[in-house]
Amino acid sequence: MTAPVRAMIFDKDGTLFDFRTTWEGWAAGFLRRACKGDDAHAIRAGQTIGFDYARAVFAKDSIAIAGTMEDIATALTPAFPGRSVAEMVDILDTEAAHAPQAEAVALRPFLTDLRARGLRLGVATNDSEAPAIAHLAAAGVMDLLDFVAGADSGFGGKPAPGQLLAFCSAMDLAPETVIMVGDSQHDLLAGRAAGMRTVGVLTGMASHSDLAPKADVVLPNIGAIPAWLDEIAAR
Repeated sequence: MTAPVRAMIFDKDGTLFDFRTTWEGWAAGFLRRACKGDDAHAIRAGQTIGFDYARAVFAKDSIAIAGTMEDIATALTPAFPGRSVAEMVDILDTEAAHAPQAEAVALRPFLTDLRARGLRLGVATNDSEAPAIAHLAAAGVMDLLDFVAGADSGFGGKPAPGQLLAFCSAMDLAPETVIMVGDSQHDLLAGRAAGMRTVGVLTGMASHSDLAPKADVVLPNIGAIPAWLDEIAAR
């Protein structure tokens, strides 16, 4: 018998927020500022993280899609001689905290519905904790969340399951009663490693065929989750 669903934990970028709409325009602007308007330098810097500056498009395998801020900074730092990885992380965190977020669906009513179903809710992101909280606060949903962890919160980053297991521990829940929702293989691998059911969504860069082998179900976006919960409850 399948365990009842008691909680859901979400990735942030590409899941709660649409990845392309949020980050591609921001990345072009960030590189333009960081390179002081030198387009040739911005093109070279973008290439280090799988970003086409001229077209403002991330490659499907860009480190920025599922990597931590430290991963991104490590890749980007060689394009900025004299900057350390730690300095680049600080710059990225500061800039990213102010990036306008495009909600994948209207988040407050969506999360309110899940709370009304009695679910505990969390966010586990490979972003740093401070910008993640800034984005969620700007969306007006921090009061609906029980747990937020970034890659620098002390639990590691995905695809390792540390953040997800920390959520279970904080909520006193068995992993099999929790669903991990994400847009990347990193998210789904973390969910599987934690012993959770997994839901893939298509508001990131991954395709249905990328996610399906590692997901219990692939949905177009998080807005389809309530109907899916109703469906599995009726089985």
